[in-house]
Amino acid sequence: MSTAAHFIEAQSPHVMNTYGRLPLALSHGQGCRVWDVNGKCYLDALGGIAVNTLGHNHPRLVPALQDQIGKIIHSCNYYHVPNQEVLAKKLVELSGMSNVFFCSTGLEANEAALKLARKFGHDKGIDRPEIVVYEHAFHGRSIATLSATGNPKIQAGFEPLVEGFIRVPINNIESLKAATANNPNVVAVFFEAIQGEGGINPMRLDYLRELRDLCNERDWLMMIDEVQCGMGRTGKWFAHQWAGIVPDVMPLAKGLGSGVPVGAVVAGPKAAHIFKVGNHGSTFGGNPLAMRAGVETIRIMEEDGLLAHAAQVGGHLSGALTQALAAELASGAVKEVRGQGLMIGIDLAKPCGVLVQQCADNGLLISVTADTVVRLVPPLILTEAEADEVVSILCPLISTLLKEPS
Repeated sequence: MSTAAHFIEAQSPHVMNTYGRLPLALSHGQGCRVWDVNGKCYLDALGGIAVNTLGHNHPRLVPALQDQIGKIIHSCNYYHVPNQEVLAKKLVELSGMSNVFFCSTGLEANEAALKLARKFGHDKGIDRPEIVVYEHAFHGRSIATLSATGNPKIQAGFEPLVEGFIRVPINNIESLKAATANNPNVVAVFFEAIQGEGGINPMRLDYLRELRDLCNERDWLMMIDEVQCGMGRTGKWFAHQWAGIVPDVMPLAKGLGSGVPVGAVVAGPKAAHIFKVGNHGSTFGGNPLAMRAGVETIRIMEEDGLLAHAAQVGGHLSGALTQALAAELASGAVKEVRGQGLMIGIDLAKPCGVLVQQCADNGLLISVTADTVVRLVPPLILTEAEADEVVSILCPLISTLLKEPS
Protein backbone atom coordinates (compact mmCIF):
# COMPACT_ATOMS: atom_id res chain seq x y z
CA MET A 1 0.00 0.00 0.00
CA SER A 2 1.39 3.40 -0.95
CA THR A 3 1.96 5.94 1.78
CA ALA A 4 -0.04 9.15 1.74
CA ALA A 5 3.04 11.00 0.46
CA HIS A 6 3.00 8.89 -2.70
CA PHE A 7 -0.76 9.06 -3.28
CA ILE A 8 -1.51 9.10 -7.03
CA GLU A 9 -4.33 11.44 -8.08
CA ALA A 10 -6.73 10.02 -10.66
CA GLN A 11 -6.85 12.58 -13.46
CA SER A 12 -7.04 12.60 -17.26
CA PRO A 13 -6.59 16.23 -18.41
CA HIS A 14 -6.00 15.32 -22.07
CA VAL A 15 -9.02 13.00 -22.30
CA MET A 16 -12.27 14.53 -23.51
CA ASN A 17 -14.57 15.06 -20.54
CA THR A 18 -17.58 12.91 -21.50
CA TYR A 19 -17.93 10.79 -18.35
CA GLY A 20 -18.75 11.70 -14.76
CA ARG A 21 -15.82 9.67 -13.45
CA LEU A 22 -15.11 8.78 -9.85
CA PRO A 23 -11.72 10.03 -8.60
CA LEU A 24 -10.11 6.60 -8.81
CA ALA A 25 -8.03 4.77 -11.41
CA LEU A 26 -7.92 0.99 -11.55
CA SER A 27 -4.63 -0.83 -11.94
CA HIS A 28 -5.43 -4.55 -12.03
CA GLY A 29 -7.94 -7.19 -11.03
CA GLN A 30 -8.31 -10.80 -9.96
CA GLY A 31 -11.61 -12.65 -10.02
CA CYS A 32 -14.31 -10.29 -8.73
CA ARG A 33 -11.85 -7.85 -7.14
CA VAL A 34 -9.95 -4.90 -8.56
CA TRP A 35 -7.24 -2.65 -7.15
CA ASP A 36 -6.66 1.04 -7.79
CA VAL A 37 -3.28 2.62 -8.49
CA ASN A 38 -2.87 3.34 -4.77
CA GLY A 39 -3.41 -0.28 -3.79
CA LYS A 40 -6.97 -0.05 -2.46
CA CYS A 41 -9.08 -3.16 -3.13
CA TYR A 42 -12.69 -3.11 -4.33
CA LEU A 43 -15.31 -5.82 -4.81
CA ASP A 44 -16.52 -5.39 -8.39
CA ALA A 45 -20.32 -5.57 -8.52
CA LEU A 46 -20.41 -3.63 -11.80
CA GLY A 47 -18.26 -5.89 -13.98
CA GLY A 48 -17.29 -3.07 -16.35
CA ILE A 49 -21.08 -2.52 -16.80
CA ALA A 50 -22.02 -6.15 -17.49
CA VAL A 51 -18.89 -6.80 -19.58
CA ASN A 52 -16.46 -8.83 -17.48
CA THR A 53 -18.36 -12.12 -17.65
CA LEU A 54 -15.43 -14.16 -16.32
CA GLY A 55 -14.15 -11.51 -13.93
CA HIS A 56 -10.57 -10.30 -14.09
CA ASN A 57 -7.40 -12.22 -15.06
CA HIS A 58 -9.26 -15.46 -15.63
CA PRO A 59 -6.77 -18.36 -15.55
CA ARG A 60 -8.08 -19.95 -18.77
CA LEU A 61 -9.13 -16.87 -20.74
CA VAL A 62 -5.91 -14.87 -20.38
CA PRO A 63 -3.53 -17.57 -21.73
CA ALA A 64 -5.87 -18.11 -24.71
CA LEU A 65 -5.79 -14.40 -25.52
CA GLN A 66 -2.01 -14.31 -25.10
CA ASP A 67 -1.76 -17.22 -27.52
CA GLN A 68 -3.95 -15.39 -30.05
CA ILE A 69 -1.98 -12.14 -29.76
CA GLY A 70 1.16 -14.10 -30.64
CA LYS A 71 -0.48 -15.41 -33.82
CA ILE A 72 -2.60 -12.66 -35.41
CA ILE A 73 -4.59 -9.79 -33.87
CA HIS A 74 -6.24 -8.28 -36.95
CA SER A 75 -6.53 -9.20 -40.60
CA CYS A 76 -9.66 -7.73 -42.21
CA ASN A 77 -12.88 -8.92 -43.76
CA TYR A 78 -11.37 -9.27 -47.23
CA TYR A 79 -10.45 -12.73 -45.94
CA HIS A 80 -12.09 -15.46 -43.91
CA VAL A 81 -11.38 -15.42 -40.17
CA PRO A 82 -11.65 -19.05 -38.96
CA ASN A 83 -13.00 -18.25 -35.49
CA GLN A 84 -15.76 -16.09 -36.98
CA GLU A 85 -17.36 -19.29 -38.23
CA VAL A 86 -16.69 -21.10 -34.93
CA LEU A 87 -18.29 -18.32 -32.87
CA ALA A 88 -21.15 -17.74 -35.33
CA LYS A 89 -22.01 -21.45 -35.38
CA LYS A 90 -22.04 -21.48 -31.57
CA LEU A 91 -24.27 -18.39 -31.32
CA VAL A 92 -26.66 -19.90 -33.88
CA GLU A 93 -26.84 -23.11 -31.82
CA LEU A 94 -27.42 -21.27 -28.54
CA SER A 95 -30.09 -18.96 -29.99
CA GLY A 96 -31.91 -21.24 -32.44
CA MET A 97 -31.35 -18.60 -35.13
CA SER A 98 -29.60 -18.61 -38.55
CA ASN A 99 -26.47 -16.48 -39.01
CA VAL A 100 -24.38 -13.68 -37.55
CA PHE A 101 -22.80 -10.33 -38.46
CA PHE A 102 -19.84 -9.33 -36.28
CA CYS A 103 -18.92 -5.83 -35.15
CA SER A 104 -17.16 -4.42 -32.08
CA THR A 105 -19.75 -2.76 -29.81
CA GLY A 106 -23.36 -2.85 -28.73
CA LEU A 107 -24.00 0.47 -30.45
CA GLU A 108 -22.75 -0.98 -33.75
CA ALA A 109 -24.86 -4.09 -33.28
CA ASN A 110 -27.97 -1.98 -32.63
CA GLU A 111 -27.19 0.28 -35.59
CA ALA A 112 -26.96 -2.82 -37.80
CA ALA A 113 -30.32 -4.01 -36.48
CA LEU A 114 -31.91 -0.67 -37.42
CA LYS A 115 -30.41 -0.93 -40.92
CA LEU A 116 -31.76 -4.48 -41.24
CA ALA A 117 -35.24 -3.28 -40.31
CA ARG A 118 -35.16 -0.41 -42.80
CA LYS A 119 -33.93 -2.61 -45.64
CA PHE A 120 -36.53 -5.24 -44.73
CA GLY A 121 -39.12 -2.50 -45.27
CA HIS A 122 -37.62 -1.22 -48.50
CA ASP A 123 -37.44 -4.76 -49.86
CA LYS A 124 -41.21 -4.97 -49.27
CA GLY A 125 -41.76 -1.67 -51.10
CA ILE A 126 -42.12 0.53 -48.00
CA ASP A 127 -40.40 3.86 -48.74
CA ARG A 128 -40.44 5.26 -45.18
CA PRO A 129 -40.16 2.31 -42.79
CA GLU A 130 -41.04 2.88 -39.12
CA ILE A 131 -39.80 1.00 -36.06
CA VAL A 132 -41.57 0.65 -32.72
CA VAL A 133 -39.31 1.51 -29.74
CA TYR A 134 -39.95 1.97 -26.03
CA GLU A 135 -40.06 4.54 -23.26
CA HIS A 136 -36.91 4.42 -21.07
CA ALA A 137 -35.04 2.35 -23.69
CA PHE A 138 -31.30 2.72 -24.26
CA HIS A 139 -29.71 1.51 -27.48
CA GLY A 140 -26.58 3.67 -27.81
CA ARG A 141 -25.32 7.17 -28.55
CA SER A 142 -24.91 7.31 -32.32
CA ILE A 143 -27.42 9.60 -34.02
CA ALA A 144 -29.68 6.68 -35.02
CA THR A 145 -29.43 4.72 -31.76
CA LEU A 146 -29.92 7.80 -29.56
CA SER A 147 -33.02 8.54 -31.64
CA ALA A 148 -34.27 5.04 -30.77
CA THR A 149 -33.32 5.60 -27.11
CA GLY A 150 -36.10 6.78 -24.79
CA ASN A 151 -34.14 9.33 -22.76
CA PRO A 152 -34.49 13.05 -23.61
CA LYS A 153 -31.33 13.89 -21.61
CA ILE A 154 -29.20 11.79 -23.98
CA GLN A 155 -30.89 13.31 -27.05
CA ALA A 156 -30.65 16.97 -25.96
CA GLY A 157 -28.32 19.00 -28.16
CA PHE A 158 -28.17 16.43 -30.96
CA GLU A 159 -31.36 17.27 -32.82
CA PRO A 160 -32.66 16.81 -35.44
CA LEU A 161 -33.15 13.19 -34.44
CA VAL A 162 -33.52 10.41 -36.98
CA GLU A 163 -37.16 9.98 -37.96
CA GLY A 164 -39.06 6.73 -38.28
CA PHE A 165 -39.56 5.71 -34.65
CA ILE A 166 -42.86 5.15 -32.82
CA ARG A 167 -42.48 5.15 -29.03
CA VAL A 168 -44.68 3.10 -26.69
CA PRO A 169 -44.67 2.12 -22.97
CA ILE A 170 -43.34 -1.30 -21.98
CA ASN A 171 -45.57 -4.25 -21.11
CA ASN A 172 -48.73 -2.82 -22.69
CA ILE A 173 -49.77 -4.62 -25.85
CA GLU A 174 -52.91 -2.48 -26.29
CA SER A 175 -50.80 0.71 -26.36
CA LEU A 176 -48.63 -0.81 -29.05
CA LYS A 177 -51.64 -1.86 -31.11
CA ALA A 178 -53.15 1.63 -30.80
CA ALA A 179 -49.89 3.36 -31.74
CA THR A 180 -49.50 1.24 -34.88
CA ALA A 181 -53.17 1.02 -35.95
CA ASN A 182 -53.69 1.39 -39.69
CA ASN A 183 -50.00 2.16 -40.24
CA PRO A 184 -48.62 0.09 -43.13
CA ASN A 185 -45.10 1.52 -42.68
CA VAL A 186 -44.29 -0.36 -39.44
CA VAL A 187 -41.58 -2.94 -40.10
CA ALA A 188 -40.15 -3.91 -36.70
CA VAL A 189 -40.39 -3.76 -32.92
CA PHE A 190 -37.07 -3.07 -31.16
CA PHE A 191 -36.54 -3.45 -27.41
CA GLU A 192 -34.38 -4.73 -24.56
CA ALA A 193 -35.68 -7.90 -22.87
CA ILE A 194 -34.64 -6.18 -19.63
CA GLN A 195 -34.00 -2.45 -19.91
CA GLY A 196 -30.56 -1.74 -18.45
CA GLU A 197 -29.82 1.99 -18.45
CA GLY A 198 -33.55 2.67 -18.10
CA GLY A 199 -33.56 1.18 -14.59
CA ILE A 200 -33.52 -2.65 -14.82
CA ASN A 201 -37.07 -2.87 -16.18
CA PRO A 202 -37.97 -6.40 -17.35
CA MET A 203 -40.42 -7.09 -20.14
CA ARG A 204 -43.07 -9.46 -18.76
CA LEU A 205 -42.91 -12.97 -20.22
CA ASP A 206 -46.56 -12.94 -21.26
CA TYR A 207 -45.97 -9.59 -23.00
CA LEU A 208 -43.01 -11.04 -24.91
CA ARG A 209 -45.16 -13.93 -26.10
CA GLU A 210 -47.98 -11.58 -27.16
CA LEU A 211 -45.45 -9.45 -29.00
CA ARG A 212 -44.01 -12.48 -30.81
CA ASP A 213 -47.51 -13.42 -31.97
CA LEU A 214 -48.22 -9.85 -33.10
CA CYS A 215 -44.97 -9.67 -35.09
CA ASN A 216 -45.81 -12.96 -36.78
CA GLU A 217 -49.32 -11.78 -37.58
CA ARG A 218 -48.19 -8.44 -39.05
CA ASP A 219 -44.93 -9.58 -40.67
CA TRP A 220 -42.78 -7.33 -38.46
CA LEU A 221 -39.23 -8.11 -37.37
CA MET A 222 -38.96 -8.79 -33.64
CA MET A 223 -35.60 -7.28 -32.70
CA ILE A 224 -34.38 -7.88 -29.14
CA ASP A 225 -31.41 -5.89 -27.84
CA GLU A 226 -29.63 -8.40 -25.58
CA VAL A 227 -26.47 -6.29 -25.31
CA GLN A 228 -26.68 -5.93 -21.51
CA CYS A 229 -29.06 -8.70 -20.46
CA GLY A 230 -27.70 -11.43 -22.74
CA MET A 231 -24.74 -13.81 -22.54
CA GLY A 232 -25.89 -15.78 -19.51
CA ARG A 233 -26.49 -12.86 -17.18
CA THR A 234 -30.06 -13.86 -16.30
CA GLY A 235 -29.38 -17.60 -16.03
CA LYS A 236 -30.23 -18.37 -19.65
CA TRP A 237 -28.01 -17.51 -22.61
CA PHE A 238 -30.42 -14.75 -23.62
CA ALA A 239 -33.03 -13.11 -21.39
CA HIS A 240 -35.88 -13.56 -23.89
CA GLN A 241 -35.44 -17.34 -23.65
CA TRP A 242 -37.31 -17.26 -20.32
CA ALA A 243 -40.42 -16.56 -22.45
CA GLY A 244 -39.73 -19.47 -24.80
CA ILE A 245 -39.61 -17.23 -27.88
CA VAL A 246 -37.06 -16.67 -30.66
CA PRO A 247 -36.49 -13.16 -32.13
CA ASP A 248 -35.77 -12.33 -35.76
CA VAL A 249 -32.81 -10.06 -34.92
CA MET A 250 -30.68 -10.05 -31.75
CA PRO A 251 -27.84 -7.58 -31.11
CA LEU A 252 -25.19 -8.75 -28.62
CA ALA A 253 -22.00 -7.25 -27.17
CA LYS A 254 -20.75 -6.49 -23.62
CA GLY A 255 -20.29 -9.91 -21.98
CA LEU A 256 -19.64 -11.77 -25.24
CA GLY A 257 -15.88 -11.12 -25.12
CA SER A 258 -15.43 -10.91 -21.35
CA GLY A 259 -13.69 -7.54 -21.71
CA VAL A 260 -12.40 -7.71 -25.28
CA PRO A 261 -14.62 -5.50 -27.50
CA VAL A 262 -16.91 -7.72 -29.59
CA GLY A 263 -20.41 -7.18 -30.92
CA ALA A 264 -22.70 -9.39 -32.96
CA VAL A 265 -26.06 -9.29 -34.67
CA VAL A 266 -27.69 -12.72 -34.74
CA ALA A 267 -30.43 -13.11 -37.36
CA GLY A 268 -33.25 -15.61 -37.71
CA PRO A 269 -34.61 -16.88 -41.04
CA LYS A 270 -36.68 -13.74 -41.72
CA ALA A 271 -33.63 -11.45 -41.42
CA ALA A 272 -30.71 -13.72 -42.32
CA HIS A 273 -30.51 -12.70 -45.98
CA ILE A 274 -31.59 -9.04 -45.93
CA PHE A 275 -28.01 -7.73 -46.11
CA LYS A 276 -26.25 -8.38 -49.40
CA VAL A 277 -22.56 -7.91 -50.23
CA GLY A 278 -21.70 -4.25 -49.69
CA ASN A 279 -24.77 -3.42 -47.55
CA HIS A 280 -22.90 -3.34 -44.25
CA GLY A 281 -19.42 -3.73 -42.83
CA SER A 282 -17.04 -3.09 -39.94
CA THR A 283 -13.26 -2.74 -40.13
CA PHE A 284 -12.64 -4.28 -36.70
CA GLY A 285 -15.71 -6.51 -36.72
CA GLY A 286 -14.88 -10.19 -36.32
CA ASN A 287 -11.14 -9.62 -35.86
CA PRO A 288 -9.18 -12.72 -34.76
CA LEU A 289 -8.55 -11.49 -31.20
CA ALA A 290 -12.20 -10.60 -30.57
CA MET A 291 -13.38 -13.90 -32.05
CA ARG A 292 -10.99 -15.88 -29.85
CA ALA A 293 -12.31 -13.97 -26.84
CA GLY A 294 -15.90 -14.86 -27.75
CA VAL A 295 -15.13 -18.52 -28.44
CA GLU A 296 -13.18 -18.94 -25.19
CA THR A 297 -15.73 -17.00 -23.09
CA ILE A 298 -18.54 -19.32 -24.17
CA ARG A 299 -16.36 -22.41 -23.79
CA ILE A 300 -15.46 -21.50 -20.20
CA MET A 301 -19.07 -20.55 -19.39
CA GLU A 302 -20.20 -23.99 -20.55
CA GLU A 303 -17.37 -25.88 -18.83
CA ASP A 304 -17.99 -24.10 -15.52
CA GLY A 305 -21.81 -24.14 -15.63
CA LEU A 306 -22.02 -20.36 -15.31
CA LEU A 307 -25.66 -20.08 -16.44
CA ALA A 308 -26.88 -22.18 -13.52
CA HIS A 309 -24.38 -20.40 -11.28
CA ALA A 310 -25.66 -16.94 -12.32
CA ALA A 311 -29.24 -18.02 -11.63
CA GLN A 312 -28.34 -19.49 -8.23
CA VAL A 313 -26.09 -16.68 -6.99
CA GLY A 314 -28.42 -14.06 -8.47
CA GLY A 315 -31.35 -15.59 -6.59
CA HIS A 316 -29.28 -15.64 -3.41
CA LEU A 317 -28.25 -11.99 -3.88
CA SER A 318 -31.82 -10.81 -4.60
CA GLY A 319 -33.10 -12.70 -1.57
CA ALA A 320 -30.39 -11.30 0.69
CA LEU A 321 -31.05 -7.74 -0.53
CA THR A 322 -34.79 -8.16 0.01
CA GLN A 323 -34.18 -9.45 3.54
CA ALA A 324 -31.66 -6.73 4.45
CA LEU A 325 -33.95 -3.99 3.12
CA ALA A 326 -37.20 -5.49 4.48
CA ALA A 327 -38.05 -2.43 6.59
CA GLU A 328 -37.38 -0.04 3.70
CA LEU A 329 -39.45 -2.17 1.33
CA ALA A 330 -42.30 -2.24 3.84
CA SER A 331 -42.23 1.55 4.23
CA GLY A 332 -41.97 2.21 0.49
CA ALA A 333 -38.57 3.93 0.81
CA VAL A 334 -37.28 1.09 -1.37
CA LYS A 335 -39.87 0.52 -4.08
CA GLU A 336 -38.61 -2.79 -5.41
CA VAL A 337 -35.72 -5.20 -5.81
CA ARG A 338 -36.07 -6.50 -9.37
CA GLY A 339 -34.27 -8.18 -12.24
CA GLN A 340 -33.15 -11.70 -13.04
CA GLY A 341 -30.01 -13.68 -12.27
CA LEU A 342 -27.05 -11.33 -11.89
CA MET A 343 -28.82 -8.30 -13.37
CA ILE A 344 -30.41 -6.65 -10.35
CA GLY A 345 -31.93 -3.23 -9.73
CA ILE A 346 -32.83 -1.73 -6.34
CA ASP A 347 -35.35 1.04 -6.98
CA LEU A 348 -35.36 3.73 -4.27
CA ALA A 349 -38.00 6.39 -3.68
CA LYS A 350 -35.38 9.15 -3.99
CA PRO A 351 -32.32 9.91 -6.14
CA CYS A 352 -29.30 7.93 -4.97
CA GLY A 353 -26.35 8.89 -7.18
CA VAL A 354 -24.25 9.64 -4.08
CA LEU A 355 -24.18 5.90 -3.32
CA VAL A 356 -21.68 5.30 -6.14
CA GLN A 357 -18.92 7.26 -4.37
CA GLN A 358 -20.01 6.09 -0.91
CA CYS A 359 -19.80 2.45 -1.99
CA ALA A 360 -16.38 3.02 -3.60
CA ASP A 361 -15.16 4.61 -0.35
CA ASN A 362 -16.21 1.37 1.33
CA GLY A 363 -14.58 -0.91 -1.25
CA LEU A 364 -17.55 -1.72 -3.53
CA LEU A 365 -18.12 -0.81 -7.19
CA ILE A 366 -21.74 -0.30 -8.31
CA SER A 367 -23.64 2.07 -10.56
CA VAL A 368 -26.82 4.10 -10.26
CA THR A 369 -29.02 4.40 -13.31
CA ALA A 370 -32.27 6.28 -14.01
CA ASP A 371 -31.43 8.46 -10.95
CA THR A 372 -33.02 6.17 -8.37
CA VAL A 373 -31.94 2.62 -9.25
CA VAL A 374 -28.85 0.90 -7.85
CA ARG A 375 -27.62 -1.44 -10.60
CA LEU A 376 -25.70 -4.63 -9.84
CA VAL A 377 -24.24 -6.49 -12.84
CA PRO A 378 -21.19 -8.30 -11.42
CA PRO A 379 -19.05 -10.94 -13.13
CA LEU A 380 -20.92 -14.23 -13.51
CA ILE A 381 -18.27 -15.94 -11.36
CA LEU A 382 -19.47 -14.05 -8.25
CA THR A 383 -19.73 -16.40 -5.25
CA GLU A 384 -22.49 -16.44 -2.64
CA ALA A 385 -19.95 -15.24 -0.06
CA GLU A 386 -19.09 -12.28 -2.32
CA ALA A 387 -22.82 -11.63 -2.85
CA ASP A 388 -23.22 -11.45 0.94
CA GLU A 389 -20.31 -9.00 1.04
CA VAL A 390 -22.10 -6.78 -1.51
CA VAL A 391 -25.18 -6.78 0.73
CA SER A 392 -23.17 -6.05 3.90
CA ILE A 393 -21.56 -2.96 2.34
CA LEU A 394 -24.43 -1.67 0.20
CA CYS A 395 -27.54 -2.06 2.34
CA PRO A 396 -26.39 -0.03 5.39
CA LEU A 397 -25.45 2.81 3.01
CA ILE A 398 -28.90 2.63 1.39
CA SER A 399 -30.60 2.64 4.81
CA THR A 400 -28.57 5.66 5.94
CA LEU A 401 -29.30 7.58 2.74
CA LEU A 402 -33.03 6.92 3.02
CA LYS A 403 -33.10 8.28 6.57
CA GLU A 404 -31.56 11.58 5.49
CA PRO A 405 -34.02 14.43 4.79
CA SER A 406 -34.62 14.88 1.06
